[in-house]
Amino acid sequence: MKRILSAIPFLLLAVYSHSQSLSQVSLANASSLSYFSFITDQGILLRVSEDGKLLEWGTELQSERSSNYYAPKLQAYMGRIDYYGNEVDSAYRGKIKSIGTCSFTYYNSLELDDKPGKIKTIGRLVLDYYSRFDNPAFKGKLKTAGTISFDYYSQFEDEGSRGKLKSVGPTKLVYHSKFDDKYIQGKVKSIGSFAYVWGTSLDPKGYGGALKSGQYRQNVNGVIYILR
Repeated sequence: MKRILSAIPFLLLAVYSHSQSLSQVSLANASSLSYFSFITDQGILLRVSEDGKLLEWGTELQSERSSNYYAPKLQAYMGRIDYYGNEVDSAYRGKIKSIGTCSFTYYNSLELDDKPGKIKTIGRLVLDYYSRFDNPAFKGKLKTAGTISFDYYSQFEDEGSRGKLKSVGPTKLVYHSKFDDKYIQGKVKSIGSFAYVWGTSLDPKGYGGALKSGQYRQNVNGVIYILR
């Protein structure tokens, strides 16, 4: 009996560790945020926009030739998907209620700012967004997902960074400024302690803007950053 009881905390820890969490951050053209990806306890990736909309869900298809390349589009999830009916608040009527074992709730029509209809919970993970009381440039963008906070560069920053994702928890993203070479303006310069080097006008023709040093998929503090 004592052995069974002693095992309970470890079982609870195992369940918690497989709950919904932030898995990926994708940047288009290695510059602008495309979406955040959360992973469910069934291994399903949920691509969510910075303003709280579910864009796509499924699993990644890995290339047979390269362990570092995955198809941009997710493989469709073939399991059960449920939707909210007419009995619920108008802000989330017809929206997805559950994908497999992962359930969703949304902010209702009585919420302030731009919150109505945005994703509120993914399983046990609670999402919150910047409001009118925060920096006006951030209004409506994802602010927190569980214990992870998100920050963005303000309208007063360099044009190469303005409005872009600034940090994910302890991980800071830095971009090249508008004063840098035309091929690298606005591209990510570093993510956490990982630096990226891009081809410039000084490189041979065709190499301008190409990645010279760094990885297109990089795990930083437990989150995979994907440059497309």
